Amino acid sequence: MIPFLTLRLARPTAVALFSFGLTAGVIAAPAQAQAPARASALTLWKQGGSAFGIFVPSERAPGATDANGKRLPPLYTDAGAKALAANPLLDYLFLNLEGQYDAGAVKAMVAGLASQPATSRPTLLVRIPTIEAAGVDSTRARVKEVLASGADGVVIPHVRSAAEARIAAGFFKDANVWSRTNPTGTVVAMLMIEDKGAVDEMSDIAAIPGYSLLSCGIGSLTQALGGREKAGDAEAACQQVRDVSEKAGMPSMMTANDKTLGDRITRGYRGLLLMGNNMQTDDLIRSGRALVKR
Repeated sequence: MIPFLTLRLARPTAVALFSFGLTAGVIAAPAQAQAPARASALTLWKQGGSAFGIFVPSERAPGATDANGKRLPPLYTDAGAKALAANPLLDYLFLNLEGQYDAGAVKAMVAGLASQPATSRPTLLVRIPTIEAAGVDSTRARVKEVLASGADGVVIPHVRSAAEARIAAGFFKDANVWSRTNPTGTVVAMLMIEDKGAVDEMSDIAAIPGYSLLSCGIGSLTQALGGREKAGDAEAACQQVRDVSEKAGMPSMMTANDKTLGDRITRGYRGLLLMGNNMQTDDLIRSGRALVKR
């Protein structure tokens, strides 16, 4: 057994650390002791409940480079997904491909999750690059590709306005999206508010039909509002996003850690996205489940 390795998963405004025991380069499934049975995030949200998930960690060592010194992209495999799927505490997995889209990573995750019965595997949500960066046509094609590969949902980051939110919701028009108007839907469509312009239009964005969750990117929004000294303003704006989402009949997701989890739950966030090594997140999920009486 190779010693435990800490993997660093980063985006411009957030960093998550994950520690895993590795054997032959494969994520080792965390030990489970009388863990409660899992319900998928989608099932929980349909019931008005709270769901707990994690960022999917890259299986590549941080800073790894090729023979020419070029930094290698994140690595996701079906073996790694299978190990994560074996943890019944995880209601959903959040695969972050915002920085670099990788269709193969989606397929690998879907293949690994298939090791568990369809009725008891975590919901797989895939965050793709922004509409601004990729363009409308490419983003539309990626939404279709991700869903055709078998993922349960797609996350569109940095939706900048109500007009762009209408475009984003339109990407899912041929999918059976779970929404306030389609309570039996099977696909999760999530839009993210992370910019000041979108904050100003949050009520109009929440009123647009055809998607499942409206959430706030606290790290990106903090930076957009002026940095750390504006953290309080960003928290308040995210709470407003959650409130207009709830009023519109949608849950809202938020990152959380050991210091913020209880507050996030109290404030009504129903998608808790956790950071840390697997032992830490397992303990947090158990604590969170107790708080929501699961």
